[in-house]
Amino acid sequence: MQLAVAEATDLAVRVLTRYGMSEYCAKMVAEHLVDAALCGHEFSSLARLPILAALLRNRPPAGEIRVVRETENSALIDGGDNIAYAVSVVAIDKAIELCRKSGIAIVSANNTWFSGRLAYYVERAARQGFIGMNTVHGTARTAPFGGMEALLGTNPFAIAFPSEDEPVIIDMSTSATTHGAANLAKAKGETLPEGLAVDSNGRPTVDPDAALKGAFLTWGGHRGYGISLALQLLGMLAGSEPVVKDDSHFGLFFLVIDPGLMMPGGQYQARVSELKKIIASTRPAAGVKKVRVPGERSLRHRRRALAAGAAAVINVDDKVYSRIRELLV
Repeated sequence: MQLAVAEATDLAVRVLTRYGMSEYCAKMVAEHLVDAALCGHEFSSLARLPILAALLRNRPPAGEIRVVRETENSALIDGGDNIAYAVSVVAIDKAIELCRKSGIAIVSANNTWFSGRLAYYVERAARQGFIGMNTVHGTARTAPFGGMEALLGTNPFAIAFPSEDEPVIIDMSTSATTHGAANLAKAKGETLPEGLAVDSNGRPTVDPDAALKGAFLTWGGHRGYGISLALQLLGMLAGSEPVVKDDSHFGLFFLVIDPGLMMPGGQYQARVSELKKIIASTRPAAGVKKVRVPGERSLRHRRRALAAGAAAVINVDDKVYSRIRELLV
């Protein structure tokens, strides 16, 4: 079914506040979920509301999001046990603020949980002319290469580069599938593709419920494992434990760089735009219509959706919508 953007945002806020989230955080989460839908990412959109409601149900009231340590180019943020959707916005905005003064900034955050779609945060930096990077060390759901026990998070990372027009945004998980994708498949009664996960006994599975109880595999085999481990180590800079065993105490890491440190006067943005044009004009392989830059599809999907103005809508699976409505009964 389709929901108007304002209607979808209001629905998300009502669900989240119903289960104890502050309106301040609920509005940030709702905007994030709706934007994910506008960008064409179903599993990162309103489909996450039932999961978030379940996590909020037995959670004590959250505290304040606050900076506990700060230098001219770094900061450590205590998330106050607020959801990382909100903490990440505060953290990337702090990194942008520091970078504007010093040219480079590192910000980490702890005492937080459930991080959302990382492209959403780094795009904020790129839209202001900076390179932005974000990694997350979260709940252990992924087995190290050659193992069968969940010791690594899905360990996503995103990096965004400014250009003269739309930024280049690379956003990916280092696990073969994600918590959101597995939960969406479960909610819709679908199976996972083969080769993405194992059950609690280490046997390959396409059952999303068995995968959630077992472990995801790493994307790219041993190469993805190496990247995942590096990202987990960066997340630990926030003070998170080596293995996060529950849906809390995530470690968030943000890096923001002013390209003007090396190439002043917008030279870097011009070259990024030039490279995008070169890639777009390259000869496509057989069966491929056009070679695209990462993130291009999501940005185009959003532009098209928002072109309708006040009539803009998002798509929500009927089964998912029914589950969301049940949360308000």
